[in-house]
Amino acid sequence: MTIGYCVKCRKKVDLDGEEEFKMSNGKDAIKGKCSKCDTPVFRIKPMKRTGFW
Repeated sequence: MTIGYCVKCRKKVDLDGEEEFKMSNGKDAIKGKCSKCDTPVFRIKPMKRTGFW
């Protein structure tokens, strides 16, 4: 289970029906629904380090 922040509940909640997708700027993200109020919630995944620095 992935944890995301629900704006309606104002809490961190588990996501139901989560799926990965790529945003228009190329970043990876996860979207799903709040397990308590069924509001759409999404979370941006952390970027992977390339070893450049």
